[in-house]
Amino acid sequence: MPNANRGSVGFKSNEFEQEYDRPSKSQLKREMTALQDLGAELVAQPRERVMRVPMPEDVRDAILECQRIKDHEGRRRQMQFVGKKMRTLEEDEVAAIQRTLDAWKGASKSETAALHALERKREKLLADDKALTDLIEQHPELNAQQMRTLIRNARKEQAESKPPKAYREIFQILKDLQKASSPSSSDEASTDEHDDSDEDQS
Repeated sequence: MPNANRGSVGFKSNEFEQEYDRPSKSQLKREMTALQDLGAELVAQPRERVMRVPMPEDVRDAILECQRIKDHEGRRRQMQFVGKKMRTLEEDEVAAIQRTLDAWKGASKSETAALHALERKREKLLADDKALTDLIEQHPELNAQQMRTLIRNARKEQAESKPPKAYREIFQILKDLQKASSPSSSDEASTDEHDDSDEDQS
């Protein structure tokens, strides 16, 4: 015989399932914190970059206003307001902002890696005379006599704990060589990223 209470019990069970499907308080708090952190990351960016991030104007205005405030308490209150505005964003808007920031981080990492590679090349030049021979073979336009003089002076600077004038000059020459040997034409996205980096540094 069918249980008369089965339907009502089942209905109540579904109600509970729907209730448990809702985000928990701790999950909502994590999401709010993540949006607050994303807002803080945008506030820390140069104004020119913030202007290029895809976002609603009211959110951008709140971020730019926070950058202008110097008073500690005033800035803290504005940061809370930024967090509130960030929570009004749709998921796709948050994702677009995150993609933009991640792209900048990636560009910064690659630039840092390139600088470290130049530093290693400079150390090799100071430690091994053959490294200069190899460098001249790769770059025949290089002034070999100038490089030999700079390397000799840089070694002397290190030995006598003098200011690293020649040491820095070697790095600059290596940096210029790297720029000159980079492909002159690349995809538009890469060009835009490099141009943006140059603008931000100037």
